[in-house]
Amino acid sequence: MNVHSPIDSIGYGQLARSALLAAIQAGDSAAADTENFHLIAKAMSAARKSPLPGDDRLNRLADVMNLSDVEILATALCLEVERDPHFARTVALAQEPVGKSRLLIGLITKTLLFLGAEPVSLATGHAVESGLLILGNEDAPLPERSLFLSPSMAAALSGIAVPDDQFNLMSDLDSCLTGEQSGKAMALANDIENVPHLGILLRSSTAIETKAMASQIGAHLGKSLVVTKHKEIQKSAAWLHALNLIPVFETGIGVAEKWELPDLPYYKGPWIALSGLEGVIEAAGPVREYIFDVPNAKERAKLWQSHGLCKPDAKLAAQSFRQGSGRIYQHAEKLKLTATKNQKPTWNKLKEIVRQKTHDIDMGAHHVASRQLAKDSLVLPGDLKRMLGGFIDRVRLRDQLSDKLGPAVTSRYRPGVRALMCGESGTGKTMAAHWLSDRIGLPLYRVDMATLTSKWIGETEKNLAQLLSTAENSDVILFFDEADSLFGARTDVSDANDRHANAQTNFLLQRIEEFDGIALLSTNGRDRFDNAFVRRLDFIMEFPLPDSTARRDLWVGHLGNNHTLSDKQLDRLAIEVDIAGGHIRNIVLAAAVLALREDRRITTVDIIAALSDEYAKLGKASPPLKLC
Repeated sequence: MNVHSPIDSIGYGQLARSALLAAIQAGDSAAADTENFHLIAKAMSAARKSPLPGDDRLNRLADVMNLSDVEILATALCLEVERDPHFARTVALAQEPVGKSRLLIGLITKTLLFLGAEPVSLATGHAVESGLLILGNEDAPLPERSLFLSPSMAAALSGIAVPDDQFNLMSDLDSCLTGEQSGKAMALANDIENVPHLGILLRSSTAIETKAMASQIGAHLGKSLVVTKHKEIQKSAAWLHALNLIPVFETGIGVAEKWELPDLPYYKGPWIALSGLEGVIEAAGPVREYIFDVPNAKERAKLWQSHGLCKPDAKLAAQSFRQGSGRIYQHAEKLKLTATKNQKPTWNKLKEIVRQKTHDIDMGAHHVASRQLAKDSLVLPGDLKRMLGGFIDRVRLRDQLSDKLGPAVTSRYRPGVRALMCGESGTGKTMAAHWLSDRIGLPLYRVDMATLTSKWIGETEKNLAQLLSTAENSDVILFFDEADSLFGARTDVSDANDRHANAQTNFLLQRIEEFDGIALLSTNGRDRFDNAFVRRLDFIMEFPLPDSTARRDLWVGHLGNNHTLSDKQLDRLAIEVDIAGGHIRNIVLAAAVLALREDRRITTVDIIAALSDEYAKLGKASPPLKLC
């Protein structure tokens, strides 16, 4: 070391180099330059009190992880080897023939002997345990084993963020949050500054929301975030502290699952965990939890408008889609791709995007392909059509429905909408479900009862709870076809099986009442349901068999213009053939096959033949019908 250099202007790297060169010059001689080592020790003390700008990261690690002077200079030596090829060559020459450029514990111990260095403390100290230094796996005694920095750690000490094996840098996200949510992000950032080692737990059904808030928290703190799904990250503490990073954990847990904060013995900073709405999070120390709620209709309208929808369309989207800011952002990004340069996004385009299958509901529900149905495609009585319109209004107004009502309503109000559609097979229940899906603009998911139900006690309840929770958060319409198989009437108790069945029904009734989404249930008979269940429904829609006038409309609606039947023949069909719309559809399709074989329009002969086949399927004799 240059003895004329001011002691307070020497960095860790220069001190480490000077100590190593002094040790090399001393060789195996017991006589060492004690004055030079004394000056180095004195300069080391000054550097610890007032570190140079280039040493601030290493000094921060020394403070947080309680590193000794030996560990600080050992780290500085390893860093100099990584930075300077000439110095690395000097080390290699000094360690011949045992070692190469990576420093061996023996040489480090000899270099820093004046500070009390010894092999065991170096190999087992805080620097190695925290992952700052890596102990080589050479099959040799400790003095002949190496100590070195990983590439990412060496870069970190130079102020360069290179992801290590456990973490990935979180990219900056476009803000998709409401004003209230952004304000919460700032409040959480303030909490982090005031509470040591504070954990932040962010819960949402949409991952982009939690990531966006985490990104805003980091921005308020002026810190970068790194994301991991790993649990074995004990050796990452030094890397995190060196770059002043905040770790973000993606828990990935579901219903009845548990996630525990990984052990980070040397990490003393804040952390953020991202989770869905289900599962249990366990962590020692202070934790702030924030659960994303669905914004109210006015906030949703503002978000839609900010993404390019005109004010009326934004209001309609906010009323129709009860979705969080993250899902609104995702739909809006897709919507922008469909808009032309001189044309704004529209409601109809948005509806097409929302109704696409963009997510899966695993537990027993399958997406039904979207259908665009004309307004007059449903042939139903006027009262039933008005009830369907009332259902649509209820869905669109569900968020604000209780705003001006009394406490008896507001204290228990939930925004879910449930309807039971009753009627014989073929009366239009399934088509009505598609029609409602098209008008509201939400995707339709048909519930698979066979997958949902289980012979094992408690499994059916668990499956339904998971299905309803996912549907609520995904903002879809659930369609329970033949729902009486699941929500049927309770029975008199005669044995343990009856008690279990009734307990299961009680749970299902309670859970469907608490459901905050949209549910359509169909059945062939209303009397198959428990009376307590019927009281929990918002709508009960009776789908009657069509009368002759309705049947004529059904024949015309299905045949279109591709037939030769006269008005009188259509009237006779409607009067004499008393069947539901589903059977009329089957007859028209079968007749169309006969006509297409001969490349002609549908005739009365085709209709009579198809009619006979349809009645045979029903096990009935075809009515005597003369249309000619």
